[in-house]
Parts: sequence; structure tokens; C-alpha cells
Amino acid sequence: MSSQASSQSDEGPILHRIKVTSGWCIEEKRRRSRLSQEALADDVGITVRWLREIEGGNPRATIEDHLRCAASLGLATGYLLILILFVERQMNFPRELLLDDLSELEERCVSSIAEYSVKRLAKRLGLSGRRDIGPD
Repeated sequence: MSSQASSQSDEGPILHRIKVTSGWCIEEKRRRSRLSQEALADDVGITVRWLREIEGGNPRATIEDHLRCAASLGLATGYLLILILFVERQMNFPRELLLDDLSELEERCVSSIAEYSVKRLAKRLGLSGRRDIGPD
């Protein structure tokens, strides 16, 4: 078995799918920004060859590699978290939407998580009936 195949099976199909889709997002954002692979690689501090591997979804690329490329391109890191949620639940998420400005979606996700957490904590503490607990 090749090292790439064993690496893929070691990390699992979910992480591999995430890296493939993330690589696609990085490449698309780079192209739409009219940025060369050389320029992005230089900005991130990696070789052009490694950037090609990241864009191609190489399973040996780390999530940190993907995040560094995304940050350099101005892609919100939420694209990766949203992608993880969908892939983990075996739900399809249109890749093109990952290239949109996800700031409003990220804000709603964070707000929903915070509200849910505060309500659960208040319930555990017996404070669920108080009006001064949690967001309005």
C-alpha cells in the first residue's frame, strides 16, 4: 500500500474530504483574487510545490497549513468549521457557498451556540426562569 493510501486511512475519510474541499476553496479563492501560487506560497512561507499539494487535498497537509493559506487569502476560518460540521454529518454543502462572505453565518452560529450554552447552564443551576440570564 502506498504511503498516501495508508496516510488517508490513518486520518479517516472525514478529514480527507475536509482537506480536499478546503484545498479547492483555497485554490478558488487564490484564483479569484488573481494571486499566483508563487505569491501565496511566499506569503505563507511554504514552497509552491507544497501549496499545490494543499490545493490538491494532499492528506499529509496539516489543518494548520490550510488555515494559514486561508488566513493569507482572507478566507474566514469558519469555512473550515462549517465544512467539518456538514462532512461529519454526511450532509452535502455546496462548495461555492464556502467562498462567499460567511461572516453573517459565522456570527449566527456563534450566537446560537452561546445562547444554547447559557440556557443549558441556567437550567442546570436552576435559574431558567430568571429574566436576567442569557441573551435577549
